Amino acid sequence: MKKVIPISALDALHSKTSPAIVPGVLHEPTGVLTDSRARSLHDLRISVTDRCNFRCPYCMPKEIFTSDYNYLGQKELLSFEEITRLSHIFIAHGVKKIRLTGGEPLLRKGIEQLVAMLSPLQTLDHQPIDLTLTTNGSLLKKKAQALKDAGLKRITISLDGIHDETFRKMNDVDFALKDVLESIDVAQKLDFESVKINMVVKKGVNDQEILPMIKHFKNTGVIVRFIEYMDVGNTNGWKMDEVIPSQEIIDRIHEHYPLIAIDADYKGEVAQRWKMLDGGGEIGVISSVTQTFCHTCTRARISMEGKLFLCLFASKGYDLKALLRSDANDLTISNAIAQIWQSRDDRYSEQRTQIQQGVIHHPKVEMSYIGG
Repeated sequence: MKKVIPISALDALHSKTSPAIVPGVLHEPTGVLTDSRARSLHDLRISVTDRCNFRCPYCMPKEIFTSDYNYLGQKELLSFEEITRLSHIFIAHGVKKIRLTGGEPLLRKGIEQLVAMLSPLQTLDHQPIDLTLTTNGSLLKKKAQALKDAGLKRITISLDGIHDETFRKMNDVDFALKDVLESIDVAQKLDFESVKINMVVKKGVNDQEILPMIKHFKNTGVIVRFIEYMDVGNTNGWKMDEVIPSQEIIDRIHEHYPLIAIDADYKGEVAQRWKMLDGGGEIGVISSVTQTFCHTCTRARISMEGKLFLCLFASKGYDLKALLRSDANDLTISNAIAQIWQSRDDRYSEQRTQIQQGVIHHPKVEMSYIGG
């Protein structure tokens, strides 16, 4: 009888425990994979490094991520060939969108080579894979042309302030705003299909930047998205009273720049989309705290060392690297992924109140580890 390898959950994220092998029947992927709540698999986010040159307090606070922090070595990371192999397998299960993340993905040496390996991939209906990358923009000016030449279609830049003082406070390494704005200008001139800005909004820290951010990017074609400050990881000191609900953000903007809601690009898209009535552009809000979207979440995440996570707020991962570096063939790995996804029942945001009150115990992996 053929064998399938289901992957045991890893309580310790850096555990080297090998997955157990048990008898089973291998099945070819159908392109339609749903979990225990009938959620399909559409988006794959791949972290390529655990390193970042910013120390944003909500993600990698400098008090924790010091110069002595134990980052992974090169051999511990998935190789570009392993990432490409996994991407093929996930596409066979219905994935249509791949996002490269970090840490800061542009710190990964040769990142444009990975883009060149992924950009030719096609979905099951023979459409180009929607390949995109999220960056803090610090290195984008130098890398943008190579990324575009390699086939990158879309790009998202994290930008938490449009005034230099606020931006330096948010990145917490005294990095100048002008350098990121220059990177955004370069990306626009290179005519990427889409350039987006993500701004995490924290009450009393950078919420005064909401309207100036809209004003700066109005009529530029850049889409600005505002993200509610979330309780990702365990080190950012999250408090509910520091969250500005996305509806309040929309109300603030609408008062100055009238908006109208527009449809999502696809089922499961997390951002609620709006456009300015005067034609000045599009904005979005991501409401993970106040308007949960667990019931439509279609995202899987792979960490830089090859662990599969089923939620941004997951407490455990599944070791795909052990399979990749064993003698398991693609069909065996495909079946393991299918078993994991089919048993998925993650819904952290819907349970947040109970978790915060201690009714449910739910330790979380750091956001910087699985790429936001």
